[in-house]
Amino acid sequence: MQGARRPWRLAAADLACRRGDRVLFAGVHFALEPGDALHLAGPNGIGKSSLIRILAGLLRPYAGRVERSGAIALADDHLPLDGQAPLARALDFWAGFDGIAHDALEAAVLRLEIEGLLDVPVRYLSTGQKKRALLALTAARGVPIWLLDEPLNGLDTQGLAIVETLIEEHRAAGGIAVIASHLPLGLPDIQRAMLADHVPGPET
Repeated sequence: MQGARRPWRLAAADLACRRGDRVLFAGVHFALEPGDALHLAGPNGIGKSSLIRILAGLLRPYAGRVERSGAIALADDHLPLDGQAPLARALDFWAGFDGIAHDALEAAVLRLEIEGLLDVPVRYLSTGQKKRALLALTAARGVPIWLLDEPLNGLDTQGLAIVETLIEEHRAAGGIAVIASHLPLGLPDIQRAMLADHVPGPET
């Protein structure tokens, strides 16, 4: 995210998602510029993860369109860490796959305060510790747009504070963040999209 000009943008126009015979949501609309963040709120099963995958280009929308300008980093449960490997080796695998510099990964590990877990096999990590590891990979990529699917699950109070501060630092540097979470977020000036407001009625 170098330079004064920041052309990245993420926008959605009348997005809809269908699963089988059911339309999960429709009419989702937003536009995010550098420094913006959006909280996709709603209970589990309402379609937050599907919307995140649509924004990432991994799932086709039933209707509407997405405008993306800028590289995207996705942090969700579809990026498995090798449960048999120590955390350091599991992170190194994905860092090599994504071309992440060692120094960038090391700095992100310190930032997420997981350096004490690097020798621990992934299968012994808690849900919150795994979330921090995935967010370390996200931060180390150095891309402008973050798509975070339930990043607060399993985090204690300290972990919540670390993750929210990390998101704020990303925004302050001109980044964009979309956070899908059924939990509240203590971030200032954040846009919110309540997916429950976009669930079609029975006649749809």
